[in-house]
Amino acid sequence: MMFSIKTIHTKELSKKLRNKIDGKTKPISALGMLESLAYRIGMIQQTDQPTLKKPTILVFAGDHGIAKENQVNPYPQEVTSQMVLNFLNGGAAINVFCKQHDIALQIVDAGVNYKFEKHPDLIHAKINYGTQNYQYAPAMTIIECKKAIQKGAEIVTKIYNDGCNVVGFGEMGIGNTSSATLLMAYITKLPIAECVGAGTGLSKDRITQKQNILTEVFKKHTPQSFIDALATFGGFEIAMITGAILKAAELKMTILIDGFIVTSALLIAHAIHKDVVDYCVFAHTSGEQGHSKMLAFLDQKPLLSLQLRLGEGTGSAVAYPLLVSAVNFLNAMASFEEASITSVQ
Repeated sequence: MMFSIKTIHTKELSKKLRNKIDGKTKPISALGMLESLAYRIGMIQQTDQPTLKKPTILVFAGDHGIAKENQVNPYPQEVTSQMVLNFLNGGAAINVFCKQHDIALQIVDAGVNYKFEKHPDLIHAKINYGTQNYQYAPAMTIIECKKAIQKGAEIVTKIYNDGCNVVGFGEMGIGNTSSATLLMAYITKLPIAECVGAGTGLSKDRITQKQNILTEVFKKHTPQSFIDALATFGGFEIAMITGAILKAAELKMTILIDGFIVTSALLIAHAIHKDVVDYCVFAHTSGEQGHSKMLAFLDQKPLLSLQLRLGEGTGSAVAYPLLVSAVNFLNAMASFEEASITSVQ
């Protein structure tokens, strides 16, 4: 389960990209974050003429043992499987945005407590029918966790071999903001109170209850490694996204990072291999309170801040057109020399 991820930083290409961006018919830095976005995509692809091919969003779904107690989530566990069926029927927000922006969408059953029939848009990768309740035992075994990481890597390899070079990740799993909170606290060393949020819509009293429960869970377990923490607190969908992120970076794909849960998977991936962040574009700041602190921990600025907290990869789908704009201006906008315009440096 080793991943070979190389740094994107090369002085020669960096200088070439900077000169190309600065030489366009505009004042220097006038396109703001689109310029840094174009630069990053160019560095990821190791070219000054990057292209975006077969953009794809993978939505990983999994159930969480703690959700059966209905103590940290306002919706019952069966909503996970119901939403997966909604994805497959084309009725969710992620379906709408992917269709709007011509993004391929595939749903992954990472560990939903439901037996799905075959469907052309569903990838059957179930590790188990949901995790254990980490109030009483680790969410999964180390073997299950490593299997999920490997499966995520395999799924990304498949879409890469089919021609995709830009991928975003979404998730669905009632109770998964609790897992993300615990993983965030483990990696960042921040107290649970600074990591926990409303999830799918808890009241203030229920958030306090969630905070108290997760604080006790965090005290109960003493993970000895990053993988151990992922197995103890994570979900099958989060573990698969971790593996998918690591493999996408190894394959030099541009990775769109969505909100709170996907970023919790990235925190584990980053702990395993620091250079993975170089391949990531951060789509937005989630309305979930811990997300901005995750981004600060990783020292990253998101493209959008729309108070989204739906998950599903919706932030990545909405942000994707900005990647298209960044690549297009880099490749198609005239330079001062080409347009015979005097450049002011």
